[in-house]
Order: sequence, then structure tokens, then C-alpha cells
Amino acid sequence: MNPEIVPTHRRESLREDGMLFVRTDGILETMVKAPLIFAGLIIVAIVMPLQTSFSSTRNLELIIYSDGSTHVSAQIDVDPLEPDFKLNLFGKSIDNFVAVGDTGFLLSEEIVEDKAIIDTLGSSSITIDYDIHDLISKEGRVWTFSFDSPSDYTLLMPKNSVIVGMSGLPNNMELVNEQTKLDLTAGLSEINYIFAPINSPTNKPTVSSESSLNYVNAVVIGGSIVAAITSLVLILKRKQTKSSQTIIQNELVSEKQIETKSIGAEAIFNFRPEMREDDKEIVKFISDNGGQVLESELRKKFLQPRTTMWRAVKRLERLGVIEIDKKDLQNLVKLKKDLEEEK
Repeated sequence: MNPEIVPTHRRESLREDGMLFVRTDGILETMVKAPLIFAGLIIVAIVMPLQTSFSSTRNLELIIYSDGSTHVSAQIDVDPLEPDFKLNLFGKSIDNFVAVGDTGFLLSEEIVEDKAIIDTLGSSSITIDYDIHDLISKEGRVWTFSFDSPSDYTLLMPKNSVIVGMSGLPNNMELVNEQTKLDLTAGLSEINYIFAPINSPTNKPTVSSESSLNYVNAVVIGGSIVAAITSLVLILKRKQTKSSQTIIQNELVSEKQIETKSIGAEAIFNFRPEMREDDKEIVKFISDNGGQVLESELRKKFLQPRTTMWRAVKRLERLGVIEIDKKDLQNLVKLKKDLEEEK
């Protein structure tokens, strides 16, 4: 018996009905790409934190002054390969802005509303300082500090201030030189405070006992300091040489003898009653030294870093009470002879 003859097209049909054909080229392509995709996700996960760290805030410190202004100080890690760094400020009312690179040089900046564009000069870390007037609101005796911070920060309250309300509990609270220091977390914080009377009847006995103790300590410490200074002056006089610094000081003494028509400190205080207390101390020191001193003398007197004292000097210059001249590569700070209104 002859076997059944099946047409060619029928054989192909049977082959299609009896077997399952699967395309393997798509599976192989997926198997090859899967490790590459996985490796790419790992690289992105590693690189992203590195990129964000280039513009992360390392530390942030705020100081509230008694006039309602706030000093902001921050150290920020930036990308050294980027020529400019754009910094978001905490408001638009900005004064005394200073940016310093990791090499200690002052960096140029441009402030546009609430942003500062800083020329990094290849720095990987910059320190910024400025005063702001947008964080304090005043309603009668109660003043309110409101701040939405991008990171954890420390806050130093003004002297003689009493906290009467807070939106949240701080991480830590301590007393530093009769000022309350708070460690606060990132996010929105509101602190209500008032200024306590300096001569409160309920505090008289405590203040009296503490004052007497402080007076005795001041006398003892002051006597030791005076004795040490006297000894040091005698030693320096014996070892005095004609160095360049001595020549500069002698020239300054001669100029101070000539400059006898500079305005006194009291006249300046009357002209600028809104002047800060620390600025008044600087003006008084300059007045007591003949009306002009080197900026380096101010730093030694008030134990301030270069950037802090430079901000104070520039602030007094804007108030129109001092002028700055160059003296042998140093800044000579002089009281003005004529007081002028701030421009």
C-alpha cells in the first residue's frame, strides 16, 4: 500500500500546527542589555550624591542683633571646575556681603535681588557672611524670627532677650556669654522673643551679688593684665630697633599730631544715633588714637578676623564717618573732618 502523498503546502501547514516557533533574537538582545542597564543605574546612584555635594552647606550659623538684623555665616562646598556659583540668599535686604575662597582671598560677587553670583576662582569651598533684614518681624514688644532653613543650623539670640514662644523644640540650648544659643533642624522655625528690662526690681539682689563678684574678678584680672602689659612695654622699649614697622608707626604718630581737627567720637554718635554698639567702640578707639589707625591695629585691639573687621570698616565708611587710605600696602582708617549724609 502506497503511503499517503501529502502536498507540499500541506506539509508546511502541519509543521506550523505541530511546533511552536519562538523568536529568540529579542530575548538575546534583552539579555545583553540588562547588565548594561543595571551598571548604568549603579553609576547614576554613585554620581548623583557627588554632584549634589559640590553645592552643599557644610555649616550655617545665624546671629540676631538687637536692632532686628541678622548676621548669616555659612561654609559651602562648591564645584571647583565651575567658574561661577549661584547662591540663593535668605532675603533681598542684604548688607555687608563678603565671600572668601578656601585660599583666604576675597571673591568678587554680584547680588541680584535674593541671589548672589560668586566668582569661585577654582575654590572647592567658600565662606560667605552677610547681614539681612528680612528674618525679623516686630509687633509691639514681641519680635518674631521666622526662617526656612535648607539645613541644620545654630542660632544666637541677642542679649537681654527672652524667648516666649517657639514652633518646635531645638536639638540643644545653652547660654554663651549671656546669650541663648540654639541648635535647630532644617525646615521652617519661628521664635517669638521680647527684650527684658535691664534694671528689673526682681533681679536686683541677684545682679548685685553677681556684680560684686564680677567686680572683684575684674580687678584681679585687670591688675594682672596691666602688669603684664607694663612688663611687655618695657621689654619692647629696650629692644626697639629701626624696623620698617617702627618707621610706619613713627610716621603715623607725626600724622596724628598734625591731624588735630578730626571730629570727636561724641559728635559722630550724635550724628549717627542708630550706629551699632560694636561700631561705636571702633570709632572711640580711632578717636582716642588721634583720629587714625591701621586696620591691623583694629584687628589686634578687638581680636577680630580680617574679614569681620573689614566689614565693620566698610560699614562705617558707608555711614560717612571714616575714610580709608593706603599706607605702605596697609589700610589706614581715618575719622572724617566733615560729616556728610549717607549717599
